[in-house]
Amino acid sequence: MRKLGIYVQVPFCQTKCTYCNFHTGVVSSSRFAPYVEVVCQEIRGHRELLGAAGVGLGGDALVKDHRQDSSRQNGAIGEKGLCHEAVADTVYIGGGTPSLLNPAHLHNILDAIRATFEAELEEVTLEADPETIEAEKAAAWVRAGINRVSFGLQSFADKELIAAGRMHRRADIYRAVPILRDAGIRNISFDLIAGLPHQTKESWRQSLNELAGLAPEHVSVYLLEIDEGSRLGKELLQGGGKYSAGAVPSEDEMAEFYEMAQEALGAAGYHHYEISNWAKPGFESKHNLKYWRRDPYLGFGAGAHSFSGTERWANAHDAATYLNALMGGAIEGAQPGFIAPKPRDGAEGAVPRLPVEQHEKLTAESALEEELFLGLRQLDGIDLGRIEREYGTTLAEKFDSLASAGLVKRDGDFVRLASEKLTVSNEVFVELMR
Repeated sequence: MRKLGIYVQVPFCQTKCTYCNFHTGVVSSSRFAPYVEVVCQEIRGHRELLGAAGVGLGGDALVKDHRQDSSRQNGAIGEKGLCHEAVADTVYIGGGTPSLLNPAHLHNILDAIRATFEAELEEVTLEADPETIEAEKAAAWVRAGINRVSFGLQSFADKELIAAGRMHRRADIYRAVPILRDAGIRNISFDLIAGLPHQTKESWRQSLNELAGLAPEHVSVYLLEIDEGSRLGKELLQGGGKYSAGAVPSEDEMAEFYEMAQEALGAAGYHHYEISNWAKPGFESKHNLKYWRRDPYLGFGAGAHSFSGTERWANAHDAATYLNALMGGAIEGAQPGFIAPKPRDGAEGAVPRLPVEQHEKLTAESALEEELFLGLRQLDGIDLGRIEREYGTTLAEKFDSLASAGLVKRDGDFVRLASEKLTVSNEVFVELMR
């Protein structure tokens, strides 16, 4: 039986970090309960809501696999199509800062999932910030079924945290981790960002050393993203000095920090299994592996993305638009590409609508590109022979040229990114798609 991942987006924060390019906002806590109520409504009514929005879940059985069928030419997609009998085995509650919610809110969300899906939940992750951790809350999370916490630490250096607009400090990390351990959380993930303002080789090494000392089961290391979607990124692109833009490390320094993380985490016993992720044996993120392996997942909440195996779609990012639509109100402030299903014939009163902002039915070509792009993010790489057989294509010549350029390593049918090229993986993917 197929396994299904479920993602729930909570787009609320206490403050907006300078580097953040996510669609999140700082709102009154009085808005949390109405949002959770609507998310639970979407979960319970997702099949009808998606059907009205023109999004297919694959029917009552798995969709035929385009890779083994003569319909390949017309772009039909398939084997990983989602069926209603799929078992939900992972839940990821992300944001934003979902640990701001009342534990009862999180309990309600998980209850809605259990009531709606056949659920055998092996991994239930909650994203949390250190300053939000309290013993009573952590105990309530465990009672609700949460067994994994992903910490947005970003750094152990207070100077870097202050410059980035983070609310927590180094001391909060050391206070929070024992609380989670005492509550029974045995799977903790730490996030670090390489490239924060004022970060130096020495401070980065210190963060890595302190992380290893606390021994989380999982670690994610991200390079600072510089784009117009964040205040810091926009300032950097415009050559300004706000938000400590002048203290941001160079790209070469960020690449060096990443390489330092590779060495330090490897020495500490972590397995590097995806470009940005390391884990102790057996603690790889079951949920996030679904993204990279193109397994089906359903997303609920404002801005949540979903993938059935045949289609990709996303809810409206604006929380007000999302709430208004599902509460049956007139949809205002819709983003470009917004899809609003019409009320059913004979329907009376307010009609809940799923505000689908993006919707794509995959072709064989786009599915193949995903196989390559997402597969190569994993350090084990891809089985080129399998992909060529299943997609009826020949890729050996392209990969031979990439291997000659030192961008990938090839071992028989298996191809992976060269370890020294992980920091420039996007350049490799661009070359691959030419």
